[in-house]
Formats: sequence, C-alpha cells, structure tokens
Amino acid sequence: MSVLQTALLGIPLLWMLKRVFFSYLWQDFMFFLRVINNGRKTYKEVQHCPAFDMVDMFLKQVSIRPDQTFILYQDQSYTYKEIDLKSNQAAWALRQFAKLTKGDCVGIFMGNEPAYVWIWLALAKLGCPMACLNYNIRSKSFLHCFKCSGAKVLIAAPELKNAVEEVLPALAEEGVLVFYLSKESTTDGVHSLLDKVEAASEEPVPQSLRSDLTPKAPALYIYTSGTTGLPKPAVFTRNRLLSSSMLASFSGVTCKDVLYVPLPLYHSSGLLIGVRGCIQQGATCVLRKKFSASQFWDDCRKYKITAFLYIGEVLRYVCNTPKKDNDKDHCVRIAVGNGLRPDVWKEFIHRFGDIKLYEFYSATESNTFFFNYSRKEGAIGRCNMFMKFILPFELIKYNVEDNEPVRDASGHCIRVPRGETGLLISKITVRSPFIGYAGDKSHTEKKRLQNVFKKGDLYFNSGDLLMIDKEGFVHFQDRIGDTFRWKGENVSTNEVADIVRQEDYIEEANVYGVHVPNHEGRIGMVSIKLKEGQSFDGEKLYKQVADYLPAYARPYFVRIQDTMDVTGTYKQCKVELVKEGFNPLTIKDPLYFLDDSNKRYKPMDSMTYNAILQKTLKL
Repeated sequence: MSVLQTALLGIPLLWMLKRVFFSYLWQDFMFFLRVINNGRKTYKEVQHCPAFDMVDMFLKQVSIRPDQTFILYQDQSYTYKEIDLKSNQAAWALRQFAKLTKGDCVGIFMGNEPAYVWIWLALAKLGCPMACLNYNIRSKSFLHCFKCSGAKVLIAAPELKNAVEEVLPALAEEGVLVFYLSKESTTDGVHSLLDKVEAASEEPVPQSLRSDLTPKAPALYIYTSGTTGLPKPAVFTRNRLLSSSMLASFSGVTCKDVLYVPLPLYHSSGLLIGVRGCIQQGATCVLRKKFSASQFWDDCRKYKITAFLYIGEVLRYVCNTPKKDNDKDHCVRIAVGNGLRPDVWKEFIHRFGDIKLYEFYSATESNTFFFNYSRKEGAIGRCNMFMKFILPFELIKYNVEDNEPVRDASGHCIRVPRGETGLLISKITVRSPFIGYAGDKSHTEKKRLQNVFKKGDLYFNSGDLLMIDKEGFVHFQDRIGDTFRWKGENVSTNEVADIVRQEDYIEEANVYGVHVPNHEGRIGMVSIKLKEGQSFDGEKLYKQVADYLPAYARPYFVRIQDTMDVTGTYKQCKVELVKEGFNPLTIKDPLYFLDDSNKRYKPMDSMTYNAILQKTLKL
C-alpha cells in the first residue's frame, strides 16, 4: 500500500478521532474557562469592602430593570422594584417587632409564594441567616430542625397553624418569638406579621446593618432530605450564596427567560438555582405552590415559560400524563435538574420536543459538582480533567456490607478504574471547602474521610456511588444506604428499579433490601404503584427480571401500594418499608413472592412466610 493510499485511509480515521475525542476536550476546556471566569468574578466581589453579596446583586438588578416582572405567582405579578420595596417593609417590621440584629437566625415555615422571596431578601438586608424549614415536617422532626439552626424567631404560613400549635409549648419554653404571615392571629402566643409589614416604611435598609459581616458568615441553612434519618442543616455562607446561581447561567438562562420553579423553596434547587439564579441573570421567576404533573404544560403555556427546574421523579410524572395533540405546543427551550433516568430522558424529548436538558450533580452540602454541558443522555456530567485540577475528586472502592471504604495494606483507599462503580469523594481544600452542618458537630465529622491516599489528606464523603465510562461521562449509580448486598454481590436499587419500571402496567417502583432471619445480607424487595386501571401480572414481571437481572439482584418480594411516600423533593422513602419487611400478617398491602418453579410472582401467604423463617424454603 502506497503512502498516499495510507494517508487517504487515515483521513476518515483522524476525522472520527477528532469527533469523538477532541470535541469533548474542547467542550471540557470551554466549560472550565466559564467556571474560572465565574470564580474570578465572585472572588473580586467578595474582596470589596464591604463585601458584595446577594443583596447587592439583587439591588443591581432593581436599578437596571425596576419595572421588569420578577415574580409571577398564580394571577399575581411583582416587579423587581415592588419586591425590593416589600422586602424593605419586612426588614423594618422584623427589626422593630422581632428585635432582629445581624447574625440572628430566623426559621421560615412556609410553602412557595412571593412572601418567601421578600422575607428572604428582608433577612439578608438585615444580615440575618434564614433556616429553610420543610413545610412537611412535624413534631419532633420540626423541633430538631429548628433547634439545630439556633433560630429564636419563627415565621410561619397561617395554613400551617396546626403544625405550629403542636410544637408551640416547646418553642415557648425556649423563648422563641412566633409570627404568622397574616394580618391577625387567633393562636395565643403567636403574633401576626403581615399587618406590621404593610404599615412599615419602604425606605431602603442601610448597608451598614450588615456591612461588617464576613463572607464566611452563615446566610442560609438548607436541610438534607432526611431519607435515612433526621434532616441535617447544611450551612450556606454569604460567599457560597454569592456563587450558588452559576448553574442557571451555565444552562443559558438570560434576562429574557421566564423560569418555572415548581420545586419547594426550602430546597437548594428551588431557592438557589431557581430564585437566586433569576436574580443573578435578571430573569423572571414563576413560582408554583406545589408541583402538579397534570397542570405542568398548562402553566408553561399560561406564563410563556422558556426554562424550568426539575428534580427526582417529576419528569417521569409528566411523562405518565395522558398524551395530547398539543404536547409540543410550548416555548420551553431549557430544563435544568438532576435525577433524570435514561428511559425518561428519551421519552420526554420524543414526546415534548427538543428541549435542552442540562443534568447536574451536587449535594446541598457538597464541595464539588458535575454538569452535563454535553447533554449526553443519561449522564450527570463529565470527568473534566481541567475541572479536576481545581475541584479534585476520586471514585474509590466501597464495601457495602461493612459500610465503609476499602483500604489496602497501608491503610489507604483504592481508586476504581473507569467502567467500575465507586464512592465519590472530593478533596477538602481552601478552594473547595466543606463547611458542614449546624448543630451536632459529629454529623460534620462523619462526612470527612482522613488519610485517604496519604497521611493528613482530607476528603468529603458524598455517600453516592458513581461510575465514569470510557468516554469520561459520569453516571449516578446509587446511594450507599440504598445499595444492599445479597449472595455476596452488591445490588443497585436504581438499576433494579429501572428494569422493573419497563413493564407497561407499572407507574413507579421503589427497590430496597430487607433482612431475613438467619440469612446474611439483605434480600431484594420492590414496592410498586400500578398505572390507573391496570392489574399486577406476576408472570410478566418474573420474565422481565429473569431476562435482565442476575439471580441475586431479582426482587424476591413485591408489595403493591396505592401511593408512594416521597420526600418534599420527590426522593422515594425506603426506611419504613425496610422496617416493615415482608410479613403478610402485618402488611395490609398485597404481597407477592418470587416463585422460580412456576416462573411467576405468586401471592405471599403466612405459609410461605413461615417456610422462609424456618429455612425450609430456600432463598
């Protein structure tokens, strides 16, 4: 073969190599530059004296676009200037009647509404951190969350009156001042706030009231979801709050966009990527009281939505709504979120049009993040070698059974190669600090891994199992508390749930491991919700799991539930299901057992249950 022929044959190969590798390398580098530019800007701002903060960013937008709509809610509309004036009134009212001074924490116990935003801005203008309380928590969980923040003032929505009255005696003992966001209060010991706000001055709040706060001072307490225990308040400093909106910017949201926020504002996605992102970009924010799959596209058309936030299973819920002729009749071009499974990704795009889906990964308290700027289907981001230089991370071997990282003979952790699942850990540095949680310091220490690869190094334990494929894309696998071990093998609950959900009569599937007396590890069980009008088919499900899952990963027990318990951010709850196990005498829901001999799932009865306990039925 001549040199010319070899060269001609090599041209297509070089073109393919460029397409496959160089395109990603260029994307990686350009994204890295965007992050660096964002970081430099933030650094310059916090170096000001007094330091530039989130309030200053908001006031800058007020000066640029005072009459532009900032908040849309139901049939209400508020401009940037109107929210500014209302937050001034709230700040003066709270300063007078709650005696707030800089550093005093205030708990907010409210749903999504414009008041949530102007109260947040009011507190920020006073230099007061805000504890974002989940409006679903009650009793002991509420008191735990409130006390962790150190708050001495509570502002609650009047519709949460029963929940407040339940804990009021305990709050009174601690000297907590409680307000309803209403013009009057019918509860002894609880004050009204809205009447005081409306009577207060609209005059600007002097920067001097917060000017001597450092960038490291707490600005927000945002709570973990509490799927495996009581929620923990992650600390957001003023510095971190200033840089918290970058995902909206990276996704292409501009001042011309209308961003739909159907997620709760007590969560970091709704408040920081959503509202804070709109403040950063000068965009319009549409608040939804509570997510509704059936009203999702109607809202998008009503408000001319161009971008929206999602989390967890919400897009699956949207895909489960009845198909309509106008499914692609909307203005949406961008969606930002996390937890989108590959099958839903495909279905959503196919049905609703070519919307740019930007998946990201970041825990509320985490010191690292991934962003899928390549929009690779099913990935949470890329292993960007440039980004890894400034935000170092590793995937390490993890022993699910012992619930701890695997260490070698020298006591050091072991990196996993590409294509294998490992625990995500991120190095704690000055550039990527792990601030931790308010309250019990042991919770913060449990998330720190020491002496990981050498003596004295320190890493944040994400608690998440990830995998990096050969192209460098990062994929979420499972939480370490969700993955279980059976027959000496690790079972990913997400992987099993994906297989189960492929059955066309199943709407939702929640996979978990349950303990069986006299057996090692935990055996697989799945709770499923059937689609409306559908019935359970034990033979079809058996064939599905037998075709696609190894024997150790197949769910041995099936529980049929009418509704699935989820957190406020739509993460499936497993703790109570695990505790309840598979006893047909105590569980009222229909139960089924994997019957290999007849290749089906058969109804679970007390005879089968006793045979399992007595080990006469082999698992």
